[in-house]
Amino acid sequence: MKRTLIIVGVILVGVFIVYRMFAGSYNTMVDKQEGVSSAWSQVQNVYQRRLDLIPNLVNTVKGMATSEKETFEAVINARAKATAVNVDASKLSPEQISKFQSAQGELSQALGRLMVVSEQYPQLRQSEGFLNLQAQLEGTENRIAVERMKFNEIVKDYNTLIRQFPNNIMAGMYGFEKKGYFEGDAAAQNAPKVQF
Repeated sequence: MKRTLIIVGVILVGVFIVYRMFAGSYNTMVDKQEGVSSAWSQVQNVYQRRLDLIPNLVNTVKGMATSEKETFEAVINARAKATAVNVDASKLSPEQISKFQSAQGELSQALGRLMVVSEQYPQLRQSEGFLNLQAQLEGTENRIAVERMKFNEIVKDYNTLIRQFPNNIMAGMYGFEKKGYFEGDAAAQNAPKVQF
């Protein structure tokens, strides 16, 4: 009788230890996955801030630079394309991140062309409204860079957790998948040539 109680006790302790190990690992993976979703929401938030500033910026420049219709259309089209690319936080695959990043990159290029146009109009460069919008846009670009960096750090923690043993077994069983990173633009790897 005493021996049976000891065996049952050892089995219960063993089951409890295994349960705590799996429950703890599972809960940690859920916590990390929620961290990725939260970081992704913040990335989208700062990109949305940029999207919200663009119409005001385009209208300000358009008021003084009426001959730049092609540039305005490029910015408006790039903004529409960037707005159309929606990535679900639960499906942050490298392909989805790349698609999102590509649309945002096209918008950045169009904004760069708009800024070049603005430099051709001195009265625009002195406009308080334009200078304010330009400062807000620059601040937003900095926020985007910071949030992308934070996102990549959180994704790294999550991806590392689900790939470590024994978590990789449970991650596969429960559908925890590797998330994608923001990567640098391939063109940024080549240093610009400066000639005097």
